[in-house]
Formats: sequence, structure tokens, C-alpha cells
Amino acid sequence: MTYKDYLREKAGISEKYIPYYEHWITLYHKYIKENPENCRLTAFEKSLLSQYKDWQIDQAVESVKHYQFYSGIKKQESSANCPDSDSEWNRLIETMKQMLRLKHRSYQTEKSYLKWIQSFHIYIKGKNTAQLDSRDMKNFLTYLAVEKKVSLSTQNQAFNSLLFLYRSVLEIPVEDLGNTIRSKLPSRLPVVLNKDEIRSILSLMPPGYRLMASIIYGGGLRLDECLSLRIKDLDLDVPSVTVREGKGKKDRITLLPTALVPLLKDHILSVKIIYESGVKKDLPGVSIPESLNRKYPNAFKEWGWFWLFPSKNITVNPYTGQLNRFHLHPSGLQRAFKEAVRQTGITKRASVHTLRHSFATHLLEAGYDIRTIQELMGHSSLQTTMIYTHVAGKNRLGVISPGESLFT
Repeated sequence: MTYKDYLREKAGISEKYIPYYEHWITLYHKYIKENPENCRLTAFEKSLLSQYKDWQIDQAVESVKHYQFYSGIKKQESSANCPDSDSEWNRLIETMKQMLRLKHRSYQTEKSYLKWIQSFHIYIKGKNTAQLDSRDMKNFLTYLAVEKKVSLSTQNQAFNSLLFLYRSVLEIPVEDLGNTIRSKLPSRLPVVLNKDEIRSILSLMPPGYRLMASIIYGGGLRLDECLSLRIKDLDLDVPSVTVREGKGKKDRITLLPTALVPLLKDHILSVKIIYESGVKKDLPGVSIPESLNRKYPNAFKEWGWFWLFPSKNITVNPYTGQLNRFHLHPSGLQRAFKEAVRQTGITKRASVHTLRHSFATHLLEAGYDIRTIQELMGHSSLQTTMIYTHVAGKNRLGVISPGESLFT
């Protein structure tokens, strides 16, 4: 089977788009030939940013993923010409990947942990795994704080990654970490947009991305929580949104603005066209957690489990190597939001996540109690929610300066 046959018969790519997919592979091969030291898919994607539009970049990424699967290389963000690292560490990383999946860690956690293990491998300069002890871990964490000057949260990510490696994979006891130099936590308040700024930004976004951003602001969702929404997670009668397995693997119900209901009804009708087309062509269904797949073997092809924001094309499941339909990639929304902020002239360092911060702050300003906001945000600790008391305008403006009497 040729790559063209694969695209047509297995991936369900329309005949008119196949030449474009082949074009991207030609460019990709040219790129990795010129950049053998940095030939990961993410690097290739970045190389296209200045020359192509968002939809072209997304198509290029999809094409490379399909080609890697077709070629028998079932690893995301890598290519056949990437040089292999030490074989022992390769085996170690594969073992760690299996352990992470056995413990049902998210794919984002898996990518983050493996990135830190690669950095650790470079730091210890090829030291044999049998020679590792807790001092290597302590030295690496200290190196991150002193020389790399990473933030406390970044150092904690590295610590959690190495702790998992030592305890669950290498079975090496971790001791004497008390003397590790800790990064300093910068005292930074979250960036918050006012309602007029949010309204201006949303007005400049394409309709699909505008709807996603509106749901994020309207319910205080994280970006990945919005992307992971399925048709069954919406209740348009109440209305409300159920977030499944948010941060910390917790479910919660949050708000859905009534004004979005008509837009969502129209959007769902357009999504159903994609769903029914896939059913007619007998294309692979959506990806669902393996535990649910075992319990409900047909759920991956049911309408209720279909993504609210599905990708148009079929892609390779990084867990199983099988073909599935995934939700949209976060980069599209992030780019659309960033461009809208630029066009408004707003100078705040706002990102999609700023909408979540703004949701909590505006609720606090409206007089809602902090415990309710904590539940809607899905925070485990009330202390996390309390940060918004420092940025809420109502709290700040309710205090009268002692200098007021001096300047009047």
C-alpha cells in the first residue's frame, strides 16, 4: 500500500487534499535533512509559523503524523532520521512510559515526565542507570535552581518526574533531599482582563474559536478541559457543563452562559454532520479512556461520546498506535487568541488561561462566596482560590487610602 492509498483508504482523507499531504511530507524530509540535530515534529511545526496560515500548519502536522504511522514509526514528534540515544536509556524510557500508562497518568503528564528524564540523562552525561543514587537527583534539582534559575513550579515538575522514575521504574530509594536548593517562588498575581477587554478580544476571533473561548470564560474551564468536552457533557436545558476528569482526575459541574445555548445548538448540528459522515464511511471512532473502552466497547462510535470540538481528520493514537478521531489541537485556539489580543492593542500578557482567571475574579467582584468559586474552578485547596482576592477590583476599590484627606 502506498502512502496515497493509506491516506485515501485508512485515514479517510479526501482525494483533493492528498496532494497537499504529500507536499508536506516533501517539505518535512527537506527540513530534517537540513536540521538533523533538531528534527522533532514540534521543531518542524515552528519552522512553518512565519510562512503559512494556521490551517496549513495543522494540515502539515497531521500529514507527518500519518506518514510516521504509515512508515511504521509509531512515535509522535520524532522522525526516522533522529539519532538514537543510549539504548539502555531508551529501554528505561519505554519502561517508564508503560508504568505511567498502567497508573493512568494523562498523556500531557507523560510527555512532561519523559521530557525531564531526557534532560536528566543529558545532565548526568550518560551515567549508567545501575550507578544512579539519590545524590544524582539532588544535584540535578539544585542545578535547575542555581544555574538554570527555573521557577519553583518548574523545579517541582522535574522533582515529580524523577521521583516517579526512581520509585516506580528504577526502584531506587530516595533519601537526603533536605539540602536540595529550592527555587524561589516569584510573587506574581494572575493577569485578569475586564469585561470590556474580553468582549473586544472575542469579537476579533473566528466564530469557532470564539465559541471555545466563550465557554472557557463562561465556566472557568482550563484549555484542555474545553477541548476534551464531549456532546454528552453539555446540558443545554439547565444550562451547565460537566468537566470529566479535570486536574486531579476530578469531575465537576460548572456554568454555561444562557446566551451561548443558541450558538451551541447550531455548532452541534454542524458537528453531527462530521459524525454521521464518519459513520457512513466506517471511519475510526473517537478516542476514549481504555478503561471505558473495555466497559463500553461501542462507546467510541456513539454520538454522545463524540467530541464537541472534533478534529476534521483521523490521527494516530499515541497510546495504542491505532487510528482515532481526536479533538482540535490547542495551538489553533492559542494562536487565534494571541492574534486577537494583538489586534485590540491590549498590553496585558494575556493568554487563553487568562479567561479562567478572569472568570474567578469577576465572580468574586460580583459578591459570590469563595467556597462556591473554589468548587466551580475545581481547586483542591481553598488557598489556590484565595489568590483572586488580591486582584478583585471590588476588594481593592472598597479600601479608602489614608492619604485621601491629604489631597482634597
